[in-house]
Amino acid sequence: MAAMMMQRKAFGLTRQSPRTTRVVRAQAASRELWFPGNPPPAHLDGTLPGDFGFDPLYLAAEEETRRWMVQAELIHCRWAMLGAAGIMLTSIGNKVGLGFPEWYEAGKVVVEKNNIDFGTLVVTMHLLMGWVEMKRWYDYFAPGSQGDGSFLGFTTELKGTENGYPGGPWFDFLGLARGSPAMYERYKWSEIRNGRLAMIANLGFAAQYAATGKGPMDNLAAHLADPNHVNFATNGISVPLA
Repeated sequence: MAAMMMQRKAFGLTRQSPRTTRVVRAQAASRELWFPGNPPPAHLDGTLPGDFGFDPLYLAAEEETRRWMVQAELIHCRWAMLGAAGIMLTSIGNKVGLGFPEWYEAGKVVVEKNNIDFGTLVVTMHLLMGWVEMKRWYDYFAPGSQGDGSFLGFTTELKGTENGYPGGPWFDFLGLARGSPAMYERYKWSEIRNGRLAMIANLGFAAQYAATGKGPMDNLAAHLADPNHVNFATNGISVPLA
């Protein structure tokens, strides 16, 4: 009898086994995944902001590569949100008579109307952005190392809460993310979700212009005026056969 019980235990046939299986399944089902029902990779355990278990090619399986990708996506998200807001605001300003150029004309307008020579502008931007990126690069390898007051005392206030999140009164002057750890995590999730949406939006703006030669507000107005005949299927490019 003892030998039989040991065999049953070895093959998971004891009474406790089904209960354990149900607990594991319940935990898996409670997590929101990009592919419901499909187990996520082991290296994506849900602790990262925006982690829905998406890594079908296992590009982030190595820890240091994953850490780099997290920071790269975070910076791309922030630039994309700024870009999407700029595209929309300038397009709205153009329509209400403020004289703003559409996003695809903005560079040309700056070159023609700016008193600063274009070459000087490019060099100045590279120097300023290069300094900021250098500080971010150092902080990536040694988190918190740049909050040392080395630049006229300003960098002391820029010391981040963690890598990639500057925090402090300059970047969180209302203290919205300093109230509680739960609120801090909520804002991190909101930022990454909005950033991903902004990256898709920027891709859509570029595709719209390539297809119609117009800005987002012009395309929106034309679609609302005749949604059945003015849409992605009728612009002659998005669906070639149509």
